Amino acid sequence: MSQHPQVIQEVEKALHQSGAGAGGTRNISGTNPYHVRLEKSLADLHKKESSLLFSSCYVANATTISTLGSIFHDLVIFSDEKNHASLIDGMRQSRKEKHVFKHNDVHHLEELLKKQDFDRPKLIVFESVYSMDGAIAPIKEICDLADKYNALTFLDEVHAVGLYGERGAGVAERDGVMHRIDLISGTLGKAFGNFGGYIAGSRTLTDAIRSLGAGFIFTTSLPPTVCAGAYASIEYLKKSSEERRLQQEHAALLKKVLGEAGLPLVPSVTHIVPVLVGDPRKCKRITDLLLERYRIYVQPINYPTVPKGTERLRLTPGPKHTPELIYKLRDALVELWKEERLPLHPPKSAKNHGHEQFSENLSSFVTHPLEHAKTSVFFSSSHYERKEQGHSVYTLEEHSSVQTEVDC
Repeated sequence: MSQHPQVIQEVEKALHQSGAGAGGTRNISGTNPYHVRLEKSLADLHKKESSLLFSSCYVANATTISTLGSIFHDLVIFSDEKNHASLIDGMRQSRKEKHVFKHNDVHHLEELLKKQDFDRPKLIVFESVYSMDGAIAPIKEICDLADKYNALTFLDEVHAVGLYGERGAGVAERDGVMHRIDLISGTLGKAFGNFGGYIAGSRTLTDAIRSLGAGFIFTTSLPPTVCAGAYASIEYLKKSSEERRLQQEHAALLKKVLGEAGLPLVPSVTHIVPVLVGDPRKCKRITDLLLERYRIYVQPINYPTVPKGTERLRLTPGPKHTPELIYKLRDALVELWKEERLPLHPPKSAKNHGHEQFSENLSSFVTHPLEHAKTSVFFSSSHYERKEQGHSVYTLEEHSSVQTEVDC
């Protein structure tokens, strides 16, 4: 979407009309019609009363959770063990009691919730899609527990907005539970192709963050050009499902051809396709050779982003990654796997290729809208060419042994 003609046109229009910068913080001269229009569009996308823009989704997550900690004096937070570093940072800044539940384990979550007084303020923090493995949260079941134990819910849809749901609002929209989530966060980067982050929720909650959140108050607001481009992208994807359909098809094809070639796929129910390498040096060498020899850009995922011994390539095909490019990637990976003396295990059939869930996952790809994560697979060719921003790693060891990549 960063290259979509409508997006570029709106960015150029805003540049000439309002200039390059916003001119200040949101509360002191930094709010203009572009910000107001975009926040209304985001609230409409998630069917919430209000939304609030931030300079990134990292800032949105950290600011919102830490501010909730200052609002609710006796707040206790329940966090999925694979939550993103931005969420963990917000919990750390809140200085509130925190309990970490096993990944996507609603039984463990309930064990922790039932130990708390019913009237004590509680916040369940989780993601819809976990970007390293492509797992999807049991949103309905978590909402059921929130209702049962009187807890607020905070859902990070960063790797889902634009790519799941009828209008691209995320997994919660796809699963028909968006109305049950108290606060949703998302990014204007990734699927929407721009920059920045946001939250959406009730007017009371968003106004509280607007009034008390340091990460919102004390920083320059997003440029009008960014707001104009994001608005154009969001409104387009509310109406167009063609991009989501193509991504589903290409992700399903990529899983199929890599699995049939015997490459060690990590089972995934999203368009995120992890290929296990298990060696950090070989993982880095393979990605270097993909770029140098085949003009294919893939990002290596090593410790501490993933545990040692699970180093991988994380492939995330998009609507522009045609079957020809996918076959080219497969052939290159097979050659490099042999060159690095890594095992290949071609299956006797696509139904049994060493990963029991493959057929089930492939079916899920075809029948459900797919979530967006940071594009890890780039084919530098005349067909498709994009640049990727750099990514850092941020680890908070008191939360869990391994944290995910900071890519908000």
